[in-house]
Order: sequence, then structure tokens, then C-alpha cells
Amino acid sequence: MASAAAKDANVYDLVVIGGGGAGLTAALFGTLRGARVLLLESTEHVGGTTAFSGGTIWIPNTFHTAEVGTQDSVEQAETYLHAALGNYAAPDMIRAFLEAGPRAVELLDRETDVKLRPYPLHPDYISDLPGSTMKGRALEPVPFDGRLLGDKFDLIRPPIPEFTILNGLMVDRNDIAHLLNLKKSWASFRYSLALVARYARDRLSRKRGARLTMGNALIGRLLHSFFQRGGTVWTEAQVDRLIEEDGRIAGVSLLRNGGRQDIHAVHGVILASGGFNRNPSLRKELVPDAEIHTPGAPGHKGAALELALNAGARMGDRNVENVFWAPVSIRQRADGTKAVFPHFVFDRAKPGTIIVNKAGRRFFNESTSYHLTGKAMIEAHRNEPSIPAFLIADHQAIKTYGLGMVRPGGSGMPFLLKDGYLVKGETLAELASKLGVNAPQLQKTVETFNGYAATGIDPDFGRGTTAYQRNLGDSKHGPNPTMRALENGPFYAVKLYPGDIGASAGLVTDAHARVLGTDGPIAGLYAIGNDQNSIMAGLYPAPGITLGPAMTFAYIAVQDALAA
Repeated sequence: MASAAAKDANVYDLVVIGGGGAGLTAALFGTLRGARVLLLESTEHVGGTTAFSGGTIWIPNTFHTAEVGTQDSVEQAETYLHAALGNYAAPDMIRAFLEAGPRAVELLDRETDVKLRPYPLHPDYISDLPGSTMKGRALEPVPFDGRLLGDKFDLIRPPIPEFTILNGLMVDRNDIAHLLNLKKSWASFRYSLALVARYARDRLSRKRGARLTMGNALIGRLLHSFFQRGGTVWTEAQVDRLIEEDGRIAGVSLLRNGGRQDIHAVHGVILASGGFNRNPSLRKELVPDAEIHTPGAPGHKGAALELALNAGARMGDRNVENVFWAPVSIRQRADGTKAVFPHFVFDRAKPGTIIVNKAGRRFFNESTSYHLTGKAMIEAHRNEPSIPAFLIADHQAIKTYGLGMVRPGGSGMPFLLKDGYLVKGETLAELASKLGVNAPQLQKTVETFNGYAATGIDPDFGRGTTAYQRNLGDSKHGPNPTMRALENGPFYAVKLYPGDIGASAGLVTDAHARVLGTDGPIAGLYAIGNDQNSIMAGLYPAPGITLGPAMTFAYIAVQDALAA
């Protein structure tokens, strides 16, 4: 399309509020249509929580499916989602997502620098349901050379420091495999040497490595493509009013650089500010349970949601959960900031580990998804103290797999023991005493679990019974890849708390991502990402179910807005 706003500095075709994965994707799709797009970010960095994340994107039935030798279809994915969501499924929203998702991925691959690849094996989380797949739906961004951004590189929010090595080197699962194998394989040694050498060159001129992986890679690719097409980004821009003209949202009023500006949006305003997670009043209303720690980005204060609600929008109220959960461990960094480390896949379902509560009892299946892990902690805590819970590993497990911020091989253990993040006991009784856990019960729990591990069958909670759960374990261990007896001290533990990694509750929209009021769509206003009520309704059926719909509805919103 030809831009209708090309001659007026304060007039844009689209205004996008929020510079995370959803907002950047919408902004990029707008420029692909020839629109003049302004992206507004309230903090000093773009990237949102996406920049902190693994960057996994769940979109079924893309052209990538064939790359891992499997098949998929809209109907198969629809079957799975309806089975997983049950009565919470919204058929029109699910169909819109499944039909538009592959088109969005293909357009990005064909016309931008946003390159994705499928995981060789990454099962849907409820892998025993009809329509599930073992691979092909979970996509990850290809690592990105941040040097291509030039002086714009520092716009990207840095990753969680604990997700890097050598004080700033980002690595993904392929890199980790080579690093762990560098003493055993010449190919891995050469790969690791090249990785570290590249990082050393980057640090001559930068505060961190410029080879971006995971969520940082996705943000880098989106941002680079957006700038290539003439997009405009304003950071530290505080939007405090939606401008309404003739019954539609026609722009925004904002504070930036000490002054106020009114921006007109010819075709619409797209809300992608990251959700309510750091908004005290909305948190109190929507997440009233025990103390929660969020590893999300600092800009998710719900300001855009409040503007929409004041304009007549409404929040979703039919979710199983209003946030998506993950177990997290926490520690105070040397600079006084709080590190919140999400335990996704690397430790809690590995052989030689268990999770217990203060009474020393297991209370759920440790190999279930991180969302269900957080939910289990909250539910158990209502009956028996289970927050914090305690992730316990024997010596062999922590050396092999790591434990939270302790990396495989035991890197960082002395420091983390000294500051209290990691707790050590030569015996289970000593560990229990230091944790304040019932020692006789812990001993009994471990003895029972060790008996289960010998057979590979967990009659109490069914650990390692599905393909997804077994994939979280160690494929080289049997009979159950998630279970091994805890036998060899010393023993170690970290405290786990429920953490919210994203909002499920958001603004109600239709299948075109148009924000709905009491009388239908609010003209000119769209919501995507965590500002949009999740189509998953607070359930977590697969990896990347926040980013996949976020990027897809970004595509849908732009198509609808620019068609007007």
C-alpha cells in the first residue's frame, strides 16, 4: 500500500505500543505492506520478555514441518487444541490462529531476515492427546549476528545474565551440547573454540557478545528487518491517552524527552505492551495467590490495558489461570538486583532429582510441564506448606545436569553455596536440617522414590509416563529416563517458587484481533501478545504458545487494519 502518512511527521499509518516480540512482529508486518509505522516502547530497550526467553514459537503446519520428516494439518492441530483446552476452547480464535500462522511464517521467511528452524524433537506438552505431535510445531530463531544492527545493537534488552556464560556469551542448546562434549570430540572442541574466539572479538568493542541466540536472536532479526524497511522506534515513550475521533481510536498522546506529543494513526493502534504482570492493582485482582516472582521484563505494567479499559474494553474472565506459570529460583546479585531463574527443562525432571515440600513429601509429577509445576505448587500450598518447594539432587545429578544457576559440571557451585542460593548436605538429614524440612519424612520419601526408580514406575505421580515427560529426562538412562535413585552424597537443593512468565488474561478480542467492548469492536484498536486474552485460556499445551499466537495475531491485526 502507499503510505497515507508520508508527509506529516506526526501522522503514521500504524502505531504499535510495545516493543517485545508481538509488537515488533506487528510493526514489521506493517512495513511489509508499505505502511509508515511507529513503534513505541516505554523502557530504554526493545525486546520485552521475549528477549529473556528461549524464543520458541509454536505454530503448527508450517513449511518447516517437512524438514523434520513429519506431517501436520490445520485439522490435526485443531483436534489437539480442542482436546487440550476442552470447554475453554474458542473455535473461531483457534481456527484463525491455525490458518494464519503458516502464512505469517512463510512471509517472514520469504521477505525478511527473520529465519526460523524446527526442533528435531520437541513434543507437544500433552503428548498422549489425539492430534499431538512429537516435532515440527516448535520453531526457534536461527542465531543472529547483532553486528548487523550497528549502533542500534544496544537497543536490544540483554538476556538474563544467568542464561549466559563467560559474563555475556549467549548459547543455545546446540552450543551447550558442543561445550559439554568439547573434551570428547574434536568437532565439538573446534566448534567451542570458534564460539569463544568470536565472543572474545566482540568483547573488544561491546559489553556482551554480539552473536545472539534464542529470544534475543528473534528480537534482533525482527528489529533489523524493521529498520531495513524504514520503521521508526521511540524508546522511553510513555503513552497516557488514546485519542478518539468520530467514534474510533485515531492515535495516542505520549510523553517523551520531557515533552508531550500527539500522534495520529490513520489505520489503527495495536496494543502489545506485554500484559499486566507488573501492574499492582491488576495483579491483586487477577493473581491473588501466594507470593509470586516474575522473571518478565520491567515494562509489563499494564498501562496500555488500563487505557483500553477506560475506552470501553473488557478483560477476559473465562481462563483456567490468569497467568502462565513456571517454577523459579531466586538470589540477590552483587549489584543488588534480584535474579529470577526459570526452571524449564534442564534439571527438575532429570535422573537423580526430586522435588519435595516442607514436610519432606513429593506432591506432584516432577516431569510435567513448567506451567503445571507452578500450578501444583500453589494448589499444594493451600493444604500444606509447599512454597518454597525444594529441588533436590545428588552429587552425580548436579555434576551431570546442573541445578538452576549451577551449570552442568558444577560451574559456580562454591560461589552459589556461599551466598545461600545452593544448599549442601553431606547426608539427607543434614540437608533437611539446613532447609528446615522434616528429615525423617525426607529420608522415607527418598527411599520410596529409589525403589520406584529401580523399576522405572512411579505409582504415586506417574513421573516419566508420556513422550513429553520422557523427553525431559536423559535418553541415555533407563528404564525411565527421568528417574534414578538418589544415592551418592553430598546432596544439594535450591528453593523453588511459583513464577509467572506471561499473562493469560488480557483484553477480549475477536478473531481479527480487534478489541471488543460491550457493543462490539472498538474501531481502530487492536490487541496482541499478552495484551490479548490468550487463546490458550490459561492452559499450556505446547512450547511457545505465547509467542506463536502473538506473532500470528500480529499478522492478522495488520492485515485487518490496513484493509480498512
